[in-house]
Amino acid sequence: MFSTFLVLTFLIFMFMWSLAWVNYYNKLDKRFGRSLWRWSYDYPVSGNRDVSFLDDKKFVILRRKRNRAVTVMYFILFFSFFILLSFITQILFLIQS
Repeated sequence: MFSTFLVLTFLIFMFMWSLAWVNYYNKLDKRFGRSLWRWSYDYPVSGNRDVSFLDDKKFVILRRKRNRAVTVMYFILFFSFFILLSFITQILFLIQS
């Protein structure tokens, strides 16, 4: 149970670290907005003209890095959820016995 708690604590710090990276990328270009949870699209959307690699190479590379950081953030969040469930299960087993 203690090791699960340590892993959960470590994952919380990793989640905060990944949020800091997403915030950092958001501050580099105003076109990203302020959203932490949303991927910016890298594909054509009807009605909106997307910035292609030929239009603004630096922005597209930065957007792909930001999207990668958002993906890592989601992975850490979902993995933390499973570890949290394991931790709660261990606490309930301890209470039951």
